[in-house]
Amino acid sequence: MDSGWDNFWKPDWAQTRERLTAWWRHEGFVLHVFAHRADAPEKVTNTQAPFYYLHAGLDTLTTGRTPADIADGWINPARRVALAEHYLANTFFGGEAFPAFDSHLGPGSLAMFLGSEPDFAVDTVWYSPCITDPDSHPPLAFDPSNPWFCRQKALLEAAMQASGGRYLVTMPDLIENVDTLASLRGTQELMLDFIERPDWVRQQIANINQVYFAAYDALFAVIRDMWGGSSFSAFCIWGPGKTAKVQCDLCAMISPRMFAEFVAPALAEQCDWLDYAMYHLDGTQAIPHLDALLALDGLDAIEWTPQVSLPQGGDPMWYDLYRRILAAGKSVQAIGVKPHEVIPLLEAVGTDGLYLMVNAGSQTEAEALVAAVEPYRR
Repeated sequence: MDSGWDNFWKPDWAQTRERLTAWWRHEGFVLHVFAHRADAPEKVTNTQAPFYYLHAGLDTLTTGRTPADIADGWINPARRVALAEHYLANTFFGGEAFPAFDSHLGPGSLAMFLGSEPDFAVDTVWYSPCITDPDSHPPLAFDPSNPWFCRQKALLEAAMQASGGRYLVTMPDLIENVDTLASLRGTQELMLDFIERPDWVRQQIANINQVYFAAYDALFAVIRDMWGGSSFSAFCIWGPGKTAKVQCDLCAMISPRMFAEFVAPALAEQCDWLDYAMYHLDGTQAIPHLDALLALDGLDAIEWTPQVSLPQGGDPMWYDLYRRILAAGKSVQAIGVKPHEVIPLLEAVGTDGLYLMVNAGSQTEAEALVAAVEPYRR
């Protein structure tokens, strides 16, 4: 029995959990559709909620505008929990969408655990480089007493206590591999390091992997749900075990040869270590590395993010890309799919292994879409 989930936010969680698990196995499809809840309460607990940006088309709320207030909006557990409660109480979770507390402290908080200082903005976080001299910088290692790690853990603990089992608390968007090293070193400096000190780069990537594993384990111990699984803050994925999105956005700046040399080995180690791993393929500049990704046995799925200047994930121009990923035995996630694009995409690409992220204009539209895809279910 799914204690705590028999409520109006997600009464069909047991079925949703089965479909999400099957998707990782390349069986069946997932429809994740959000909409504003038609019977949303007139009053919610966080009437004084601060700004906070969440994934999946949520609005940015702004009550505080100073840098100190912006930072507090990110790291203050009470404020974050209050905003999450507001959002969840006003959202309809259609298909396999599910209620979850988005716990991230920006895209790449692992860098903060390793010495980078954050610059909080309304809709993102930037990380200041801290490795100025590679020859003298201390070895990268996980420190559970790091102030930013402690803040992240405290946020998870507060959300778990507040949730009372009504919603999941997600693993934050730690980010790993070369992207974290770029935050610590600076992107331009790292580009030179690839040429001038490649052995140093390899060692730092190896160290970052170990930090990632240790940080993930410590946070997983907090958020592990009653089914032994976890949800990841980015892209709304859940799996019955250690689940995460992995990435290397910096791959857009390096050749396939360099990707194979510097990125792929560490990425393979991450995917093998995780129970369920999905790669974030970001923009057409990253597509030259797709063959290397498809060759990773431990990688279960690939998410596709077109750059903003191009049509988004439901457009027919991406059908062949999805077919290529699926034919290689990986599941695929398409984001930014419009409701009217869902059926054509299912018919063109097939249903097994496809995950569609959709935002609907209303609960009525979302419910109609959920009903329309039922004939395509196994």
